[in-house]
Amino acid sequence: MLIISLFPVYWIIITSFKANSEIFSLVPSMFPQQPTLDGYNELLNNSDFLYWLEHSAVISLVVASVSVAFSAVAAYGLARFRFRGRGAIGVLILIAYLMPPTLLFIPLYSMVTSLGLSGSLLSLMLIYPTLTVPYATWVLTTYFRGLSPEFEEAAIVDGCSRLQSFWRITVPLASPGIVSTFIFSFTLCWSEYLYALVIADRSTLTVPVGLSSFIVADVFRWNVIMAGAVITSIPIIVLYTLASKYIVSGLTLGGLKG
Repeated sequence: MLIISLFPVYWIIITSFKANSEIFSLVPSMFPQQPTLDGYNELLNNSDFLYWLEHSAVISLVVASVSVAFSAVAAYGLARFRFRGRGAIGVLILIAYLMPPTLLFIPLYSMVTSLGLSGSLLSLMLIYPTLTVPYATWVLTTYFRGLSPEFEEAAIVDGCSRLQSFWRITVPLASPGIVSTFIFSFTLCWSEYLYALVIADRSTLTVPVGLSSFIVADVFRWNVIMAGAVITSIPIIVLYTLASKYIVSGLTLGGLKG
């Protein structure tokens, strides 16, 4: 099973080091016969790939940060306060997360166009939270419910306000859930294609859309595309590696306590 799972990754890596003549050979090879950096050279020196990386990084960081901030406050309210309609709000949040993004595409595009933001990075920063906030709120709500309120109550007795107890007590305790939702939001924005394809223009392309420009009609420049895939995967691999402990504990508690 591990071999089956990792084989596509291995194939992407070796293809990025192959020449076009070897890629389109009738007999595929499991190893590059004549390793070359032509794909990486073409990608880094003859395209706007570094600008695409910058656009994706800025959008992903901003959206992930905003999503976590809004979701943490909303989730805390749903988890700690009892009010009429709380259950209905939770159901609506879950439905929003399960709703296919294509259903929101036309109204969101119309909204962005009417505001004159089409083709800008800001337009994607406004749209992507519709994809990330529902999931982040759902996960953090279940995570906050799994935390004992006794620490917050003790802090309030000692003179902290509700906001201070949330910031100083709850947020540190919920750091695994917060980190996991941040990384999920970052990854989703980093790899999103549909909205970026239609809304962004040539000056604001993100990595997924930019790499698709190496496909012209029926001509696929596979070595360049795979080189881009390798480089693009590095930040995500680093994030998941550094935060694997938080991700496992955050998603486990967030899923089990719901």
